[in-house]
Amino acid sequence: MVFDFTGLRIFTDSAPAAVQAANLFAEEIALRAGAAPEIVQEEAAPCVSFAVDASVECKDSYRIALENGVLRLFANGIRGLIFAYSMFLRKITVNGKEIKLIKDISGDYSPFMKIRGHQLGYRTTPNTYDAWTPDQYYRYYRDMMFFGSNMCEHILDDSEAKRNWLMKYDPDDMLIEASKLADELDMDVSLWYPNSSDTIEESARRRRKVFEKTPRLNVYFPPGGDPGSYDGDEFVERVRAAGKAIKEVNPNAEVWPSAQKPHEFQNWAEPFIEEMNKLPEEIDGVITGPNWALPLDELRRQLPMRYPIRLYPDITHNVRCEYPVHYPYDDWHYALTNTLSRESVNPRPVEYRRIHRLTRQYIVGSVSYSEGVHDDVNKMVWSDMDYFGEVPLRESLLDYSRAFFWGAPAELIADGILGLEQNWIGDPAENGHIESTLRIFEEVLAKCPQLYDNWRFEMCLFRAKCDAIVKRRRLFELALLENAKYYILRGELEKAKEVLNTDFDEDYKVLRQDIEVLAERLFRQIGLQLDVERYGTNSWERGATLDTIDLPVTDRAWFLNRMAYAEEKLPESERLPFLKKLINRNVVSKDEYYFSFSEHGTEVLNTNQEGYIYYNFQGDRVPVNNGSIPMSMLKVFDNIKLKAKIGGFTPGCDYNLRVSFLNKTYPVFIHHYVKVNGNTVYDGKQFGGEADPKFDEEMLAPNFVTATYRIPAEYIQNGCIELEMGEPHMGVMMSEFWIVKAK
Repeated sequence: MVFDFTGLRIFTDSAPAAVQAANLFAEEIALRAGAAPEIVQEEAAPCVSFAVDASVECKDSYRIALENGVLRLFANGIRGLIFAYSMFLRKITVNGKEIKLIKDISGDYSPFMKIRGHQLGYRTTPNTYDAWTPDQYYRYYRDMMFFGSNMCEHILDDSEAKRNWLMKYDPDDMLIEASKLADELDMDVSLWYPNSSDTIEESARRRRKVFEKTPRLNVYFPPGGDPGSYDGDEFVERVRAAGKAIKEVNPNAEVWPSAQKPHEFQNWAEPFIEEMNKLPEEIDGVITGPNWALPLDELRRQLPMRYPIRLYPDITHNVRCEYPVHYPYDDWHYALTNTLSRESVNPRPVEYRRIHRLTRQYIVGSVSYSEGVHDDVNKMVWSDMDYFGEVPLRESLLDYSRAFFWGAPAELIADGILGLEQNWIGDPAENGHIESTLRIFEEVLAKCPQLYDNWRFEMCLFRAKCDAIVKRRRLFELALLENAKYYILRGELEKAKEVLNTDFDEDYKVLRQDIEVLAERLFRQIGLQLDVERYGTNSWERGATLDTIDLPVTDRAWFLNRMAYAEEKLPESERLPFLKKLINRNVVSKDEYYFSFSEHGTEVLNTNQEGYIYYNFQGDRVPVNNGSIPMSMLKVFDNIKLKAKIGGFTPGCDYNLRVSFLNKTYPVFIHHYVKVNGNTVYDGKQFGGEADPKFDEEMLAPNFVTATYRIPAEYIQNGCIELEMGEPHMGVMMSEFWIVKAK
């Protein structure tokens, strides 16, 4: 059933919170329908009525009643009333001045999670927030509250004294102003404030002063490290001292340290838990997130129940992070990882729904780790799950569309957002969603040209065009490589080089220019910084898509690099044999085996890997990926051990295992081992085995080396190898391996 609220009026009781909520609601309707509703003295349909009701159980809850064209909103304060009218905004369609409520939203609403929010740090690191004004913070607070957020988190870092050219305000002043604006909406404020090198007493005094001068600070959040690293027991001591000083200023302020292990302390968790078991009264809860000292379930088992846990989920990064794309497999295709990198526009609603379900039973809520608006969809969907629990994901995306893309077809927008996530599955050359997703956003724009001034829509369109560029370039270059290999095998090296240097067609160049235009618009509209030089983002991995979008997506640049190497370093008689060897670099016989983490992923190794898998991805690092590295070496597996089960080897034959390692040496690396079917092939100092400098120079990227180990025939069981490689303390960092018959 649809209810007509065209020409709606507003009625409010005299409570200040109701009047304030009514005025905010009027502004929202004016944005959507072009004119603010009239505030009237009595309820007359169509009408939205605001009332403060002390019987509503808490300030995060609200009640809605719809009767005879009058929608009545009840809450016990401004926060609940904002949540209530936001539900209305999420369930209306707007067409010019016409407003239709698509369903009866009557009911009592209470949150699933107690804490629901996002980090919006005003510092040089993010790719958006440092360009904002207080008004933009205020607008974004209200947007967050559409989906039930009750907390924003700001950042104060003593170690980061510098300001960049984007920042219009001193960070301390912005904290005060942003806190005051949050207070107007009754939004709680958390402060991420790391430890410094001050004495414990001076550190506590400094934090007390911050709480004294800031209008609203509800939570003090000191991370366990990154920066501000101390061993677990001293960390708790510092937190307690700061907490005591803060609570003298504001007895209701809460102290929530994070169980985040600094890299330099191997045994950080044990003294931390030992101190927490003493039940320090200055501490109210514990946060966990990236670089956790203990997995979430283990932290909950070891931490006294007096202390609830708040999650600090990383919804902002795509690679080299807590939840990489396709967590826990981390198998985002290198063509996309190279070009879109760590903080590109990244709607991942389906994936974060699964992560939310994995974590929610242990926690009382979350405040996400965010470095800009590129994760806007993730923020709103995560908050919606925090408020409603098992809310249907598509309903969240439809609400997102109706709340922010008024006048546009919500179903198409939701399909487009889901399409952006599907775009990142598998090899873009094999992904049929990419072009159809772009067509969705182009179709919506053709129907609703006003969306060209909507930064959220432009952000989605920007991502869709970037995905299409990657796919089109990869298809184009793969075809060039096949043609070039054909000419190399025929000995026509100049023709091969000519093929590899073929320019892109005009359609590709137009598309590439489109993303430049969109990037400039997004910078002006919301401060999104999509490159370092022009728009001022902190570094290439902080969402600087324009700095990475043209990086290699195939071995085209690598082949040109190797052809130049052959011309410069090899006599003419050796060039063709070398290039033929290059073509066959990764080719082995059926009774041999080649594996690349980048090309194949660990799933084909036929066994689960132990521990938390981390890939030290190389491909988006400018200028590392400038043609000097083959695509097969882009992912560096960094783990305590690697396991594989492989068959098909010839019985009675010795084999050689050749492994390419990242050439970082550590003196403590004394038990690097290789085992085959339980038999030790090697155990000793780092790498070991037989070196091959010529192969390394010709076939590897700089800063990599190979080591070769002999596998005796008697170690191979009926043609099968169960391989294990590792080091018990530092682990191994490798990118690929070959198992080939020994000559």
